[in-house]
Amino acid sequence: MAMIKKEEFEIPPAPDMSAEAAAYEAGYRCVCGIDEAGRGPLAGPVVAAAVVLPMGYELPGLNDSKKLTARRREALYTQLMDDDRVLKCVAEASVQEIDELNILRATHLAMARAAQGIAAAVDFCLIDGLAVPGFPLPSRNLVKGDARCLSIAAASVLAKVTRDHYMQKLAAEFPQYGFERHAGYGTKAHLEAIRQYGVTVHHRRSFAPVAQMELPLGL
Repeated sequence: MAMIKKEEFEIPPAPDMSAEAAAYEAGYRCVCGIDEAGRGPLAGPVVAAAVVLPMGYELPGLNDSKKLTARRREALYTQLMDDDRVLKCVAEASVQEIDELNILRATHLAMARAAQGIAAAVDFCLIDGLAVPGFPLPSRNLVKGDARCLSIAAASVLAKVTRDHYMQKLAAEFPQYGFERHAGYGTKAHLEAIRQYGVTVHHRRSFAPVAQMELPLGL
């Protein structure tokens, strides 16, 4: 199997399939892009998505989910989910796993679950961000990969929208916390809700702001 060069390349105006093409040219047969959503919030799971796109795939407007409006993300999410040519899997690591493993290891676990959950036998992964030591499949990390690599951009949309949907359902169960507005991030309103109503089973107790609010007053 040929080696894939790891040098950085300039960020294109929009994500393309250069990284996927390099992997296929190196001899790999099924290449997926992986991204996650929800590493930073104080509540809810971390969600990862893995996506295999057919070479030459086009979806106008597909880009890093952070560059898109919520409405545009939802539209792209629907198109990706409804397209049988696109192989995909979305997975998560729970709040309990985050607290037990730490957020970095839990994120890597969710990524591995997503890659291994794709119906086809993925043999190479393009992962957004820094390298993932011990990843169970051959992989290459791409810093700012969601702005460079089309399959990672697709994964970023699926992960983000899936997690947003989860937090919206959580908001119906716990309306006092405003999860539908901040998705579990540590906003002023969220911190005030925790002070007033306490910590739920969906909060990450290993995260400092949550842990501090569980301390008895006067300590």
